[in-house]
Amino acid sequence: MSMDEKISTEQAYDAEQIQVLEGLEAVRKRPGMYIGSTSGRGLHHLVWEIVDNSIDEALAGFCDHIEITIEEDNSITVQDNGRGIPVDIQKKTGRPALEVIMTVLHAGGKFGGGGYKVSGGLHGVGASVVNALSSGLEVYVHRDGKIHFQGYKKGVPTEDIKVIGETDITGTVTHFTPDPEIFTETLEYDFDTLVNRVRELAFLNKGLKLTLEDKRTDREPAVFHYEGGIKSYVEYINSTKEVLHEPFYSEGEDKGVEVEISLQYNDGFASNIFSFANNIHTYEGGTHEVGFRTGLTRVINDYARKSGLFKDNDSNLTGEDVREGITAIVSIKHPNPQFEGQTKTKLGNSEVRTVTDSVFSEAFSAFLFENPSIAKTIVEKGMMASRARVAAKKARELTRRKSALEISNLPGKLADCSSKDAAISELYIVEGNSAGGSAKAGRDRHFQAILPLRGKILNVEKARLDRILSNAEIRSMITALGTGIGDDFDISKARYHKVVIMTDADVDGAHIRTLLLTFFFRYMRPLIDHGYIYIAQPPLFQVKQGKNVQYVYNDKELEKVLSSIPETPKPSIQRYKGLGEMDAEQLWDTTMDPEQRTLLQVELTDAVEADQTFDMLMGDKVEPRRNYIEENAQYVKNLDI
Repeated sequence: MSMDEKISTEQAYDAEQIQVLEGLEAVRKRPGMYIGSTSGRGLHHLVWEIVDNSIDEALAGFCDHIEITIEEDNSITVQDNGRGIPVDIQKKTGRPALEVIMTVLHAGGKFGGGGYKVSGGLHGVGASVVNALSSGLEVYVHRDGKIHFQGYKKGVPTEDIKVIGETDITGTVTHFTPDPEIFTETLEYDFDTLVNRVRELAFLNKGLKLTLEDKRTDREPAVFHYEGGIKSYVEYINSTKEVLHEPFYSEGEDKGVEVEISLQYNDGFASNIFSFANNIHTYEGGTHEVGFRTGLTRVINDYARKSGLFKDNDSNLTGEDVREGITAIVSIKHPNPQFEGQTKTKLGNSEVRTVTDSVFSEAFSAFLFENPSIAKTIVEKGMMASRARVAAKKARELTRRKSALEISNLPGKLADCSSKDAAISELYIVEGNSAGGSAKAGRDRHFQAILPLRGKILNVEKARLDRILSNAEIRSMITALGTGIGDDFDISKARYHKVVIMTDADVDGAHIRTLLLTFFFRYMRPLIDHGYIYIAQPPLFQVKQGKNVQYVYNDKELEKVLSSIPETPKPSIQRYKGLGEMDAEQLWDTTMDPEQRTLLQVELTDAVEADQTFDMLMGDKVEPRRNYIEENAQYVKNLDI
């Protein structure tokens, strides 16, 4: 290196660079502030920050193919065919634009006017955060006939940008390796988690092709490309259901907001409305979803009146009535989205409500008048739902908790805890009266309540709310939980912040667990979203050798225990077929003692996938269920029938 070169390199390391390093050091010190967590979820979030930059190119009309590769060492490569990140010197910093984007927080094209009109992604912290949290990152920019390269370690450039070859394509290739110092929980990418989001992004950006390849296995790359966009998404969600008509689709733009809506009714009873803002799934809804719901109710009632489907004395259908059996996608693109709510996934822009309502209402009203037979089917379904709602209202009155005394007279024989502090209180929903007896005797009465269920609860996937509320077991659960149900649900009234499903480790136990999870997902979804639902993990075996007793929770653990103890005296192994085989003390020691037990928290990572799974497992269509069983039968070793 000549003296001149050395001086220029030293000059580049100026006050500007010091600030950059300080900024990225903050990211490394508190990564959770930037990517949510350093668990598996945060690890996967790194991929979306890089992919979002490529999606921005697609939204601007410059990119139509994004390839994501999980490399053999669990590093990630993202390649797009956009314009390529600019490499020219940025006047403000005196550094190349690529380096600024990769090393300065909030420096992407989405923050200054004129870069991108609409930008995907939630946090917008982008590539610099991924760079800071990677042990190594390399960027290859294909632009102006040349391949430009820069490498980084933990966010710091290892060299200046250099040209390493010529090219006849444009685009950006980013390869990064998550830093094991940051991601201490796991460094392993889950293909299914990535594939679900990649599929979702392909649906939400019609015409964009996304490819996901996993080089750790020999599976074929997953390719997603939907010219139908969210219309194809609705068809995909309803693929396991009996649908009533072809999907409705409309798109429009007003006040700079792009709105896309697709919907299709099926013969089920659940309402599935999935809303998105700039490709982010707005789990908590927001103004776009409110605008859609308002328009849907008004348009269907207006049509029913004008078409004479209502008698003069018929009252209007409610929102709950018209949403029965609907699958809808509401997707908006906004130049400046405001996210709020507990998890920053609720859209707050006030003007979006009227824009969504007007764009949707005009098109959907025309659709109903042009398709009178479909319109009649939708209105009649709503009228049936209305009659069921009136019946359900009467049944619901039975579940209202009028006094503390009433709890002791519950048909489900709730043995309540003495604590009135919901934050520490736990409700064990227990299969069978015999296990319920052991659980009541073994529990800590201060904070643990027991609700034994007699037999199997109703399959809510195949029933309307009026029938659900006439089921004694479900009524006792609703009363015990205190939150209400469906549209009346109020999480703040939850009497327990841990609801533990405790069933036998056999086929019947698994079925009861699935019935309960279906009920919570369809009618008390916020309990799952807030992390209140748990599954108890009772032991499968007791290994006794002399006075030494060990409890074992799976076959693999049993092998380990047996290989670690002496051969004599010969150990006795008891396999528990059900909770009823354990006495109160054993049940407490193994399954209920907070110091010893293992609880599995029920998490909802993908609501669309969960909807399809419950519908496939518990719905009317036999074919999807048979296919699922055939595909997964190879994984079942022991089946207790």
